[in-house]
Amino acid sequence: MPYSAPTDISTATDNLAAAFQIEGWPVRGRLVRLGSAVDEILSAHAYPEAVAALLGEACALAALVGSSLKFEGRLIVQAQGDGPVRYVVADYDTSGTLRGYCRFDETEVAAASTGFARPGAQTLLGKGVFIMTLDQGPDFERHQGITPIEGESLSLCAEHYFAQSEQVPTKVRLAVGQVIGDDGVARWRSGGAMIQMVAGDVTRGSTEEVWDRTRALFQTLGDDELIDPTITPETLLFRLFHEDGVRLEQPLPLAAVCRCSPERIVGVLGSFSEAERADMVEDDGKIRVTCEYCSTVYALDPAEVASAEDS
Repeated sequence: MPYSAPTDISTATDNLAAAFQIEGWPVRGRLVRLGSAVDEILSAHAYPEAVAALLGEACALAALVGSSLKFEGRLIVQAQGDGPVRYVVADYDTSGTLRGYCRFDETEVAAASTGFARPGAQTLLGKGVFIMTLDQGPDFERHQGITPIEGESLSLCAEHYFAQSEQVPTKVRLAVGQVIGDDGVARWRSGGAMIQMVAGDVTRGSTEEVWDRTRALFQTLGDDELIDPTITPETLLFRLFHEDGVRLEQPLPLAAVCRCSPERIVGVLGSFSEAERADMVEDDGKIRVTCEYCSTVYALDPAEVASAEDS
């Protein structure tokens, strides 16, 4: 069943993405808050803490950038390298749905996590590339931008991407952590904020001075503020820009939704030969496929796959 977003989340404080405007400033911004949505994605696998944090950053970043798109489609944020984490991917659909996945070597991640600080993007991914892909569907060509992995946060990778690929001055903050709820259970949360400078023109004149001031205020934003469930988005922005007047626009609801289904799995299995599928059959006569995103296990009858192939 396709995901249907809530019709009114005007009072929501979680699982949302929203643009914000600073009164009279040539700066555009966006804010993302993820609670149960990111916890569902990160809890689908037994990720080590550092790996889960990296994926949480990717999810927040994908929602930050993807929620600004003016077309229906997908934004895919991906980073891959030769480090302990082979790749991390977060897939955002413009309906407001997210999914994500990391592939990693457990022994190598453990070795990289022996210090006092949580290892970040460059330590985990090693030498590699950061990729953003825009997918408008089968009728359009995919647009892809690729830059080297730089820094210990995907936020730095994103800033470098916008500077190199789009020549847009951009600052990004991402935060991921576990927060203990009233029931005593620790759950993952992530948050992100992004500001971009609007280019000057004859009317505006130079925007550099305002951009410098905005960046200085933006840098005071703490990781704890981005993931604290008791701080509303409005309060967060007021703390940053209260002297200048800031307005949060209507938020877009976000949810963790995987696009896997029995039909999709049957379609994938149909790409294998009959002999290859025969080797996949387990002792009970079923072929089992596990979705790498959400960990759902599909147990399928080989005859069902053959029948779909013939139809």
